[in-house]
Amino acid sequence: MNHPKEEKTVVLIKPDGVKRGLIGEVIKRFETRGLKIIALQMVWATKEQINDHYPKDEKWIRRLGEKTKATYKKYNLDPVKEVGTSDELEIGKQVRNWLIDFLSSGPIVKMIVKGIHAVDMVRKIVGNTMPALSEMGTIRGDFSVDSPAAANRDKRSVHNIIHASETPEEAEHEIKFWFAPEEIYDYKRAEEDIMF
Repeated sequence: MNHPKEEKTVVLIKPDGVKRGLIGEVIKRFETRGLKIIALQMVWATKEQINDHYPKDEKWIRRLGEKTKATYKKYNLDPVKEVGTSDELEIGKQVRNWLIDFLSSGPIVKMIVKGIHAVDMVRKIVGNTMPALSEMGTIRGDFSVDSPAAANRDKRSVHNIIHASETPEEAEHEIKFWFAPEEIYDYKRAEEDIMF
């Protein structure tokens, strides 16, 4: 196991975050926390790239369907009426397609963030995936007001500003997927000796 301060994670500022001018705010929040940006680039990803970014395994897709089905239940919506099926795997496939459409709809900013427990730290700063459940003070809690019920009714992805790797394993896959080794620039921040 690497030292905890060597952990890296991937962050994607989604098209809604880019179009709303939140790039600097997002970076500021990570850097203020003591994390460092070791790779950074704006791209307009293709549908194929986004398709390869998201997992294709049935378990992950079914989990998307389960979460969507739970949203339908919470708001007394009939999934069959909304998306033509109540099968969680089929719903998950539709939601995955909405994610692909959204992330390829405009430029995104991709970055690698490094620091102590970077995966968990970044996810804490970013906030819950569902904006209404995100605490104030998090990126999503402060800047996103979208609703999964509204997104599902509109047959689109939730506009929640940002993507952050969920696990170190996912981060490792995403780093290799989004960045070539020569695009990653590690360095020492001035306050590292003071902070940890």
